[in-house]
Amino acid sequence: MSHAIAIHSLQKRYGSVHALRGVDLVIDEGEFFALLGPNGAGKSTLINILAGLTKADSGSASIMGHNVVTDYRRARRALGVVPQELVFDPFFTVREVLRMQAGYFGLGRANEPWLEELLHELMLTDKADSNMRSLSGGMKRRVLVAQALVHKPPVLVLDEPTAGVDVALRQSLWHFVKRLHKEGHTIVLTTHYLEEAETLCQRIGILNHGQLIALDQTSALMQGHLGDQRRARLTVDNVPPRWPDAFAPSVVSHNGRELVVQLSADAGLIEVLTQLRDMGVNVAEVETTTADLEDIFVELIASQGK
Repeated sequence: MSHAIAIHSLQKRYGSVHALRGVDLVIDEGEFFALLGPNGAGKSTLINILAGLTKADSGSASIMGHNVVTDYRRARRALGVVPQELVFDPFFTVREVLRMQAGYFGLGRANEPWLEELLHELMLTDKADSNMRSLSGGMKRRVLVAQALVHKPPVLVLDEPTAGVDVALRQSLWHFVKRLHKEGHTIVLTTHYLEEAETLCQRIGILNHGQLIALDQTSALMQGHLGDQRRARLTVDNVPPRWPDAFAPSVVSHNGRELVVQLSADAGLIEVLTQLRDMGVNVAEVETTTADLEDIFVELIASQGK
């Protein structure tokens, strides 16, 4: 399988800030990939290097086999980026903005049917002749998606595409993006809505302090960290002043009457309840939960900071 994006030993500094620290990452054609990380992790820097907006200090990056520096014309034609910021020209209508964007790639009237399809799929048809200034934030973000797609790039990067977007707009946007993926487009998503990444993406990479700290299939990442473990949230009375050494490692948190305990194959719910009974702890309520991507994300970021 060919690589849609190939990044090797990418380094970037802004003064004393080391934004990227030798990142290596390969994304195959047709993948739906999530690039996650806290604010300041280096995600935007990485995307800007791919888009040609920032130059790396060292290392290389290519899109569909085209180096973003030495073969930048083909690299940029192969890429569409939906930026996180709402950047728009206030002096043009939606249709004019899309036609102007198409013109940057030498696309003329023959591209009009595709522009009309984008307007329809992104629910912008009734706004096509409206000035950009009159649109809501969610509608402006849809226009950014359309702009990124006017030249039908094989690789689409979505940088926080649903930030500030209402539920209806979000659902229709994902419906269209899933269609693009099904048709063969490579999708790279950055988002702080981790349930989106968990639901949509086949593979996940997590950046922190400019380093890739996790990279795996979504299912494998879930199973390999916290995904195969469960927790019990208990409402308890008669708590001992100190947990016995044999029980203490399973205690995730204890705040007043709320006790959260990590469950495992060796210490399932029945075993935990038995241990608590033997300690004289009365359990009033029990709720079990399974770890999700947010738990894994928090755990990985926290462990790197230790």
